[in-house]
Amino acid sequence: MNRLGFIISSLLVLLALASSMLFVVDQRQFGVLYALGQIKEVITEPGLNFKLPPPFQNVSYIDKRLLTLDSTDTEPMLTAEKQRVVIDWYVRWRITDPGEYIRNVGVDEQTGASQLNRVVRNAFQEEVNRRTVRELLSTKREALMADVKSEVLGAVRGEKPWGIDIVDVRITRVDYVEAITESVYRRMEAERKRVANELRSTGAAEGEKIRADADRQREVTVANAYRDAQKIKGEGDAEASRAYADAFGRDPQFARFYRSLEAYKASFASKSDVMVLDPNGSEFFRVFRGQGAPAAAPAR
Repeated sequence: MNRLGFIISSLLVLLALASSMLFVVDQRQFGVLYALGQIKEVITEPGLNFKLPPPFQNVSYIDKRLLTLDSTDTEPMLTAEKQRVVIDWYVRWRITDPGEYIRNVGVDEQTGASQLNRVVRNAFQEEVNRRTVRELLSTKREALMADVKSEVLGAVRGEKPWGIDIVDVRITRVDYVEAITESVYRRMEAERKRVANELRSTGAAEGEKIRADADRQREVTVANAYRDAQKIKGEGDAEASRAYADAFGRDPQFARFYRSLEAYKASFASKSDVMVLDPNGSEFFRVFRGQGAPAAAPAR
């Protein structure tokens, strides 16, 4: 039993020792092998590797992929005409020499990104100081990014190389600082309001002109219609008068009777007045009593 336990314990020790001596380098990483704190070997190819157990040898890993550094600084920069602008940018970079990177920068990617951010920021500040806002926005934007990339490459490849490569430098946004932006927006808003008010005034004037013209046309149309109506009415009255005169000329007695009838009709139209008539002296009542009805007009 003791022998079996010894064998199992020995196997476990051997497995632990083997696991401490074996390590795998991923295809996305560099493997850096340390011997007593000093870099002994940089493993660039993926696969299974051997080393001495700690503390004789240790291994660390560094990312070999293309990395992206985004700007986080919102401090404004001064252009050639002393305008304060805020620039957002990003840098694509990768570690090419892990040995130099560890000796001159740090043991992880975050340390390199922090130092690279400072270098890129200074390069942008220097290049922006030489250019106007117009050049930053359009005419010399590509040249600015190329110059910044050149300066950053010169800094990381100096006396103490960083062991990194700068693949690309890009600007994502160029804008005025918030105070200037608000002022610009207010001016734009005031200009748009002025244009809108001008258009409203022009529209109101055109509307008044159209309404005045329509009113004038309406008055002319109504006046012409009234004139034509009065003319037609006058012609009708004249024709009616001629007809009455012709009819009354044929029978004067009937004419007197008809005029008397119209007079009574007009008098009886009022409901509030009281009328007193002499039945013996009224030709109207005599007619209704059958006394002196008007004679028929002679045939012609």
